[in-house]
Amino acid sequence: MPSSPPRRAGTRRSPRAAAAPSARALPPAPVRPLTAPFAAVFGLLVAAEDLYLARLLEEPEPGRTWVGAALAALALVALAGSALVLLGRGRGWLVLTLATVPSVLLLLGVALLFGVLGDGGAVGWALLLLTGPVGCLVLAVRRPIREWTRPRRGIPPPATARPDRGRPRGR
Repeated sequence: MPSSPPRRAGTRRSPRAAAAPSARALPPAPVRPLTAPFAAVFGLLVAAEDLYLARLLEEPEPGRTWVGAALAALALVALAGSALVLLGRGRGWLVLTLATVPSVLLLLGVALLFGVLGDGGAVGWALLLLTGPVGCLVLAVRRPIREWTRPRRGIPPPATARPDRGRPRGR
């Protein structure tokens, strides 16, 4: 008895064309990561520490206003970075990182200076103040925060075929 060849189920195709993708379809809204509010709070802490250091450096000799102004500017950048990260605006993590790195370097320098001078108590306080900027730096450069503050560009609508395309225009 001859056996019949096995039948393969072919893909059924509809005679109708597929529906055009909707131009109104928006990508899903990104969800704020759980670490974003913490990064913003640490950014506020960095701003407060910058203002505190500005006050400490201005106290013995009020003539050096450029140091206080530089630290106040860093505090404003840290405040702006925290707001940008919290709201999810583009490149907010970069602004917060740029405000944090000088604070980390300054506090490490202060701790090193007091360590060389032999003042262990001041080294401890400088290292304690270092927890704010280091915590902010660790949170701000993580992937969820970077993706949350990625610049969002609108998706361009799909190009529709025009019926007159390819034909020369007549006058």
